[in-house]
Amino acid sequence: MIALNGITWRREDRDILQGIDLHIRKGEHWVILGRNGSGKTTLLEMINGYQFPTSGTVDVLGYRYGRVDVREVRRNIGYISQSMVEKLTLADPVWEIVATGEYAFLRFYQAIDPAVIAKARAMLTDMGIGHLADQPFGVLSQGERKKVLLVRALMAEPELLIMDEPCAGLDLYEREKLLAELNRLGGRRMTILYVTHHIEEIVPLFTHVALVHNGKIAAAGLKREVLTGDILGEAYELPVEVDWIHERPWIRVAPVGAGA
Repeated sequence: MIALNGITWRREDRDILQGIDLHIRKGEHWVILGRNGSGKTTLLEMINGYQFPTSGTVDVLGYRYGRVDVREVRRNIGYISQSMVEKLTLADPVWEIVATGEYAFLRFYQAIDPAVIAKARAMLTDMGIGHLADQPFGVLSQGERKKVLLVRALMAEPELLIMDEPCAGLDLYEREKLLAELNRLGGRRMTILYVTHHIEEIVPLFTHVALVHNGKIAAAGLKREVLTGDILGEAYELPVEVDWIHERPWIRVAPVGAGA
């Protein structure tokens, strides 16, 4: 599904990524976790074909970048990011924003297939936001916008869904509503890649975690094997403890010097 081998990426005189090896198999759902500036978003840009490594190879959905038109690969990838919001037209109705996902367009400039319109409205209803279909995208709350982007990403029934910090900027209520919808995606036949620096966003849907630290993979594997106090403490340079409640991990920071 995804194979990153020996990936390095150098910008000016700084190595952003250093010797990254990461293999994600079909049907697995991964979280890429790490501190700000650790290289998480750069990894996503590599997988989407928006950045190319200084060295190493990137294989996605059976295609090696550099030997294929990445635009064709992206047709099978759903992508959610804040940069996507900035590219959309806020005056367009929600159903039209969603419908563009069928063709990976940002906006329609011709007649839209009625079947695509019906599909977009039905998917909005299934996500519980059908009542927003005719509203301008720009009047929605941040949480509503994120849910619309999720529906848009699912329109083309992608093999791979990539989400770059989709809960950023959401309050607790909106975050939990969005995470509940993400957790429902486990029944779909696709692989999910989710980037965050908040461990509490790792809902039961996710099976694996890759922890990025200073441009390297500090640990990768099954989530309970990676999300331990020792591994996270070393990456975050803090004494931490991890509690699992309702199949979600929650982190606690111990006072420095506690127990001394």
